[in-house]
This record gives sequence, C-alpha cells and structure tokens, in this order.
Amino acid sequence: MERIRIATRRSALALWQANHVRDLLLAAHDGLEVELVPIVTRGDRILDRPLAEIGGKGLFLKELEVSMLAGESDLAVHSMKDMPAEDTPGLALRAALPRANPFDAWLSRNGALLAELPAGARVGTSSLRRRCQVLAARPDLDVVELRGNVDTRLAKLDAGEYDAIILACAGLERLGLGERITARLEPPDWLPAGTQGIIGLQCREDDPDLDTAIAPLADAPAMRQAVAERTVLAALQGSCQVPLAVYAELGEGDALQLTGMVGSPDGRRMLRAVEAGTDPQATGLAVAEALRSQGADDIIAALSEHPA
Repeated sequence: MERIRIATRRSALALWQANHVRDLLLAAHDGLEVELVPIVTRGDRILDRPLAEIGGKGLFLKELEVSMLAGESDLAVHSMKDMPAEDTPGLALRAALPRANPFDAWLSRNGALLAELPAGARVGTSSLRRRCQVLAARPDLDVVELRGNVDTRLAKLDAGEYDAIILACAGLERLGLGERITARLEPPDWLPAGTQGIIGLQCREDDPDLDTAIAPLADAPAMRQAVAERTVLAALQGSCQVPLAVYAELGEGDALQLTGMVGSPDGRRMLRAVEAGTDPQATGLAVAEALRSQGADDIIAALSEHPA
C-alpha cells in the first residue's frame, strides 16, 4: 500500500491522535505516504445543546464514516469512547492502540477536591455518567452543562464560569496539559466511560491491504479491554443518553475483572456489578446481565421516555 488517507476531526486532540497514528504508520512502513483529511462533524458544530439531547456518540464520527464509505479516505482515527458500540455497516473497528490513562480528571480553580467544594458550587460536564457520579457523592452541588473543545472548557473554568470541571485524563495528558489536573478520579469510587483512553482505528471492512498496514499498530491488551467494555455498552444500549460506566482491569495471563455501573442522572440510584473471567465478551455479557437483574433496564427505559 503506497498511500493512506486518515479522516480526522479538526479539534486539537483529534489532530494529535491522527498525527500520532500517522507517525506510527510512517515508522512501520518505508515509503508509505500518509495524508490527513480534516473533517468538521455535527458534534463539533452544535455546541449549545447537551449531547444527550442531540444524539450522543455518533455525532463525532458520522461524517468521517461517510468519507470512508465514499472512498474519500481510508482510515479514521477515533477516541474509542466516541464510537457507538455497534459497528456501522461496511465499516469495522480493526485495531486499538495501547491504552492511555483511562480515568477522569478533576480540575478546580482553587485546588478544592470534590468533597471540599462548598454547597451550590458549579461543576461543569457534558456527560450524564459524570453528572450521576458527582451527584451521588455530592447532591448539594450544581452540575452544569459544559461543551466545547479542551481549550474552550479550560478557558471557561479559568474565567470563573465553573468552580470545577471534569475532563478525560488521556486528552489532557496527550495535549501536554496534565499539570492542570487537580485530582484523578479512579476506581473503585469512580468509574470511567467504556474504552476511555483508547484510540481506535476504523476502516472499510473489505480492505485487506489496509488491515495489513495497520496490523503493527494493534495492541492486543487494549483490544481485550475494548471488547469487554463495548460488550456491556452494546448489551445495555450504552450511549450519551445513559449514565453508564464500565472498566476492565487486566490481570495475569488472560484474566480480567470487569466493573459496570448504571445510574440515574440525579445520582439517587446507582447500580454496580463486578465479574471476573478470561473471555472479554462473555464477561461483558455477565456484567450486563448482573446490572439488568438489579433494574438497569428500568433506568434505561425511563431515560428513553424522558431524556435527562
């Protein structure tokens, strides 16, 4: 293969990820030409409404998928947490890069931790999952919608529009902004989004030459985590409209421990399940079933009828 065209969003983080994949491909293949195809997605254009209201995860990749299906690009580089759990017909998730920090980052203006904020303090996030976990711990806080790219969100925090905001550690660290993190929100007290911190490579499913080209970039442990976590998301219709968290921790050999959470947006109800196994898909299905047995379907159905 002589040339690969990478479809990417235009945000600083998306371009960092696409250039990172470009560099890896160039290092793996002598004489290869790699071109970036920057695209603006609907999720990038609509910044004044909550993600849960305007359609959720697919908003950040639909145009990239159309580009690949039309033959205008060959490969898309995604933050895997933005990808719906079900593959788009004609396209496939072919590889996962080694996982970066999977956890959430707490950023506050004065260094206060979640437990230290005064009652009524404003916490910014666009995620129902994060909203649920904040309010479960601190129902006295005011959780406010926060949209925009990383720089925009940090500027709003610095301007005093929020007392604290929550972002992904991986995105901040990839952009060299790790020093802005006040604290890392980690299990068991706090669970991340499924596949957070994993870069996924998506391409047309009938492109064996491209499969061969990206094979050296694939990380098997990250893909095991992705399969386990995406299985839970798929089984429970996980999207931006559902406060759902899931994290697979790898052990020795093929062992993994998978923890899942489904909650109500107000944090008043939170279901958790933990399963161990060696088969990522089977373990994911076991966690989903355990959450269902506790009433997860009722929470999801209520949100479908009355979105948060």
